[in-house]
Amino acid sequence: MFNKLYRKCLDLASHKSSKYYLALVSFIESSFFPIPPDVMVIPMVISKKNDFIKIFFISTIFSVMGGILGYFIGAFFFDIGMQIMNFYGYEAKLIEFKNNLLNREGFYAWLSILFLAGFTPLPYKVFTIASGLINFNIFIFILISFISRGLRFFIVSYLSYKFGDLFTEFMNKHGSKWFTIIGILIVIFGFIIYLILKYYA
Repeated sequence: MFNKLYRKCLDLASHKSSKYYLALVSFIESSFFPIPPDVMVIPMVISKKNDFIKIFFISTIFSVMGGILGYFIGAFFFDIGMQIMNFYGYEAKLIEFKNNLLNREGFYAWLSILFLAGFTPLPYKVFTIASGLINFNIFIFILISFISRGLRFFIVSYLSYKFGDLFTEFMNKHGSKWFTIIGILIVIFGFIIYLILKYYA
C-alpha cells in the first residue's frame, strides 16, 4: 500500500495540476497521510525550475495548515488523537512530556522535538497531534512549524533546482541521515545561544 501511494504521488508530480495536488498532499501529510511532500517537490522543481520558489511556498504553507489541523485533532478529538499516538507507539512518551511541560526544561525540550519533527524524517503528523493533546501554545507551535517546514522545503527545493537528478540520487541514498544530522546541529546551536543569553542576562 505504501509503495502504491508513493508511486501515485510521483505520478501526480507530473500532472498538469501538480501544484494543486502538492498543496493537498502537503496539507494531509501533516495530520495523517504517510507520504512526505518531498516526493512531489523534487521532481516538480526539476521539471519546472523557474517555479521552485512557488513550489517551496506551496509545500510550506499547506504543510503548516495541515499541522494546524493535526493540532486541532489532538486538542478537540482526544480519542482519535490517542489512537494515532498508540499506532506510532508514542503514548507513554506523550504522557511523560505532558507532565514535564510545566517546567522550562520540558517546554524547551518539546520545542526542540517539534522543530526536529518538522525538519527531519520524524513523523511530523504525530507531533502536530501531540501538541494539541498536551495543549502546547498554538502560536509558538505555528511559528516553529513555519520555521522547520519552511527551512526543510526551501533546502529541498533549492538543491533540486541547483543539482537536479544528482540531488534526487543523493536524497534516495542519504537524505534521511543528513536531514537528521542538520536538524540536530541546528537544535544544538540554538541551545548554545540560549545558554549564552541566559548567562549574560
